[in-house]
Amino acid sequence: MDLSKMMKKQEPAQNESQVDGQRLSKEEYAAMKKAEREDLWARVDAQAQAVFQDDAAMKGFLDFMARCTPQSTRNLLILYEQNPEITHPRTFDMWAEAGRSVRNGESGYAFFTESKYEREDGTTGRGYDIVKAFDISQTRGPQVYPAQPHLPDEVIAAMIENSPVPLALSEQLPKGVQAQYVPARKTIYVRNGMDETATLCAIAREQAHASYDVAGSGYRRQAYAAQSYCAAYVVAQKFGLDTSGFKFDKVCQAWAGKEPQEQRTFLSDVKRAAYSINREVQRSFRDMDQVIQPDGFEVGKPAQAKSEKIEKAQGSR
Repeated sequence: MDLSKMMKKQEPAQNESQVDGQRLSKEEYAAMKKAEREDLWARVDAQAQAVFQDDAAMKGFLDFMARCTPQSTRNLLILYEQNPEITHPRTFDMWAEAGRSVRNGESGYAFFTESKYEREDGTTGRGYDIVKAFDISQTRGPQVYPAQPHLPDEVIAAMIENSPVPLALSEQLPKGVQAQYVPARKTIYVRNGMDETATLCAIAREQAHASYDVAGSGYRRQAYAAQSYCAAYVVAQKFGLDTSGFKFDKVCQAWAGKEPQEQRTFLSDVKRAAYSINREVQRSFRDMDQVIQPDGFEVGKPAQAKSEKIEKAQGSR
């Protein structure tokens, strides 16, 4: 039996300072890595600009932000550029630690990882490395079960319970205002009687506003109106609500001409607020799951013990 066709040949690991068998000098290797970084950042910036192209482009990226596991903004952009269907990316070693293995022949995606290095003065600096990441669809391992879905009213209850600021019902909100965060009172006022989707989205938008109002930030509502609106969309999409009422034409018109760095900052603000809201909701769900309550599967008395009681009763007659 010829096993050569059934087994993948093991090639020796290539020295990272070698390309096509040619050894690079320290300067040549540094120049190669610099070019690699510059190319990847150019792609990140190009993708940031593409996000603000129109309503459909913005929705596509925000949908990806809602589906994908939490990532840095630069990784969200470069991963989306490579494959919008990615949902759970990790490096080869991270998957191994999680008990999964990457399938043979799978190609990884360019991915940023944080790193530390020692400066000449002995202090520690922070930087990044460019590595390869693999989506969970490229791995094998134990079956992954989807997260338990929650009804909109359950999500709303969780958002209220773990809100960063208090919520209060108000009949005094101006016409057309569903909810509003008032910085002076550190309170979100919500109109009562709205449908579940409108209520959830309104609360999420105002919780995003509240998250931007931190000491020293110089918070102004209009400065974060678009970011809060986008964050509410991500939260609604995350929990499976109907998001057809969201329109991003005004957002794109206002930000399409900005510099890529400003656009990335905008998307980072959206991500930060949406992740924070989702994190608090999930924490509330975890707390609920830990409450001790009957589940209807208690163990009854053994049949043998019951029959022994019957025999004793009959023998005493």
